[in-house]
Amino acid sequence: MRTLGNIIWFLFGGAVMGLAWVLFGILAFISIVGIPWGRSCFVIAGFSFFPFGKEAIYRDELTRAEDIGTGSVGFIGNALWFIFAGVWLAIGHVMSAIACFVTIIGIPFALQHLKLAVISLAPVGQTVVDKDVAAMARYKNDKFKL
Repeated sequence: MRTLGNIIWFLFGGAVMGLAWVLFGILAFISIVGIPWGRSCFVIAGFSFFPFGKEAIYRDELTRAEDIGTGSVGFIGNALWFIFAGVWLAIGHVMSAIACFVTIIGIPFALQHLKLAVISLAPVGQTVVDKDVAAMARYKNDKFKL
């Protein structure tokens, strides 16, 4: 079912927003100082092309260890990202979601676009993994909190 959802998603809108992520990633790499943002763009672009069965999760939640992207430097990176690219990608995903919501059959795709809109506002410090891996990481984190 995931494969079918991903194929339909790619053909009816996922390719366009995935290419937008790739474009912002290329622009970030060209600027040299934007290479960390470009890396995030390419990770999220893959997620934007084929989102079903995958989930974005913060790396510190996945590994239980803070890194440069999940700490205060990551916060500053996300603030800069929000200003220069995040808002525009979020608007693209929201517009795509509205277009999908118009049709009844497009509602699951609209929900995916809204998830991607939230991710596009602050992608630094996040990675994309299978839903099972994300669920296991959250389960282990909850287990250690007790």
